Amino acid sequence: MTEHNGEISLRALRKGQSATIAKITADGEMGRRIRDMGLIPGVHVKCMGHAPLNDPMAMRLMGFTLTLRNNEADYITVTT
Repeated sequence: MTEHNGEISLRALRKGQSATIAKITADGEMGRRIRDMGLIPGVHVKCMGHAPLNDPMAMRLMGFTLTLRNNEADYITVTT
């Protein structure tokens, strides 16, 4: 995954790496669902790791741990 101006896909975070959500590009129901989980611009996230086949990923944000599938994480851009 290429980095552009310090922005990468949430999926590209490595275990232990932290970032801040820059934007959500999902529309409709998926966009609403992602935002309902607390994944909104400005939120700080830390990658806790990936499942054995790299899907899903676990992250820590706002005091709780959340797992997210790669196809959902691809709609989230973060700054490292």
